[in-house]
This record gives sequence, structure tokens and C-alpha cells, in this order.
Amino acid sequence: MSYPLKIAIYATPGAKTTQLAGLHEQALRLRLAAPPVDGKANSALLAWAAQTFGVGKKQVELLHGAASRQKVIQIAFASEAQRQAAQEQLQNLQQQLAHS
Repeated sequence: MSYPLKIAIYATPGAKTTQLAGLHEQALRLRLAAPPVDGKANSALLAWAAQTFGVGKKQVELLHGAASRQKVIQIAFASEAQRQAAQEQLQNLQQQLAHS
């Protein structure tokens, strides 16, 4: 059984580095150091999410927005405790970005 966490992302491909750049409404604004060609930006997004939340790349899935800047990803966690920890991490990121 997996415990999913959905995250809204507003992606900006073609940046110099992959990094969070603030909030876009309720979504995390993420600059991606990959072009929007042949799924490279989507792959960079999934790799960033896996690294940021400490999971394998196979646990991160793009649910919506393959050809759009507005995306929704889902991360599958092995336990409810891991999902809750990731939810808290996400809330902390959102609070930091809202105050910067």
C-alpha cells in the first residue's frame, strides 16, 4: 500500500539551474534547467521532486500537465508517517516562499 501526496507545480523550463522560485497562486513555482523538448523538463521535474522529498524516481509520477507549465505530481510514500513528514516539508517550503 502506498500513501500518495499530490503537489501542484508551476514549471518554467530553460533556466540556468533547477530551483524553487516562489509561489504561483497555490503552486510551487519551479525553474527547471532543462528545455521543454522531448519531455526533458518533465524528467527534470520528477528528478527534483525525488531528490527533494527523498524518494526514488519511480515513486514520483506526473499526473497532469505534461505539455503545460501548470502540473500536478504525485509522490508515493511507503508509510503514512513518511507522507506526513513530506506534507510538513511542503508546508515549510510554501511558508518560506510566501515570506521571501
